[in-house]
Amino acid sequence: MRGGRVYEEQEEYSYYVSSTNPDNYNEAALLDAVRGHWDAVENGSHHRRDVSMGEDASGISKRPQAHMMASLRNLTLGLFERQKDTGTASLPSWRRKMTASDAIRILASKNKIINHD
Repeated sequence: MRGGRVYEEQEEYSYYVSSTNPDNYNEAALLDAVRGHWDAVENGSHHRRDVSMGEDASGISKRPQAHMMASLRNLTLGLFERQKDTGTASLPSWRRKMTASDAIRILASKNKIINHD
């Protein structure tokens, strides 16, 4: 669509792999499950990565550096998830207070660490 006019119609096909028994879902239920999964991804992890960490606005374009930053963001989100039910207010405020020694302590701990506020 350009300028409000459709110039060419296209069909897209998506293929999904599932471990569910085919008898458990009809086509509509399976489609709802797939859409629900991707809705959760977009509204969960991606939203936090973009809004709280500015991932989409990142100027990093070289693949190795982009992979490194994605790994660091994943680590940050994992640490936050481990702490979020200990009274941590939000990801941005938690990131501002987190230190390297706190992160190492969280990674080394088998139990959840009490918020360091």
